[in-house]
Amino acid sequence: MKVLMVDDEARMRKLVKDFLVKNDYDVLEAEDGEQALDIFYNNQDIDLIILDVMMPKIDGFATLREIRETSKVPVIMLTAKCEEKDELLGFQLGVDEYVTKPFSPKILVARVEAILRRTNSKSVENGELEAGGITLNKAAHLVSIDGKAVDLSYKEFELLSYFMENKGIALSREKILNSVWNYDYFGDARTIDTHVKKLRSKMGNKGDYIKTIWGMGYKFEV
Repeated sequence: MKVLMVDDEARMRKLVKDFLVKNDYDVLEAEDGEQALDIFYNNQDIDLIILDVMMPKIDGFATLREIRETSKVPVIMLTAKCEEKDELLGFQLGVDEYVTKPFSPKILVARVEAILRRTNSKSVENGELEAGGITLNKAAHLVSIDGKAVDLSYKEFELLSYFMENKGIALSREKILNSVWNYDYFGDARTIDTHVKKLRSKMGNKGDYIKTIWGMGYKFEV
């Protein structure tokens, strides 16, 4: 999962990044709010943002205010202050959690994991899946890519849903056939290849997320 670490102190960024990378997170860095917004808009697959309050150019509150205009991405705010009015402002703007400096990097990583677990379970409950700029709403049977609606057939929708639910897992054609077309389908595994080809073309450059594993099947990877 991808985390954006925003802090004007290089030492702080390195400390947090090292701990997150050890826990298999992909980490992007920004040294101020302006740079953070540029990175955020150019990376639609950021799963969480760690955001310092006191920064040059654009501070943490202004950065968060702009992010919240278009995204519900989880945000942990780092602050040297511990004033109630600052915390209240952060929560009003949509902060998920506050961490006061100095802090334990291990505790920060634990909070990152807890928030992402909570966010992911909530998305599953709501029937929503999101990855790499693709949003799939199972209840409404809608798919959008970078905010634009994509028209998929019933089986294409089911196939994309199955891929996104099993992100990063190598899936054999037989497994896909059994899960998407059900066990009573007496067809040919080649039907999967046909549907994947159509699905990729409708997804545009995001179609590259569906990787072919030669001699086996496919893997959805952002």
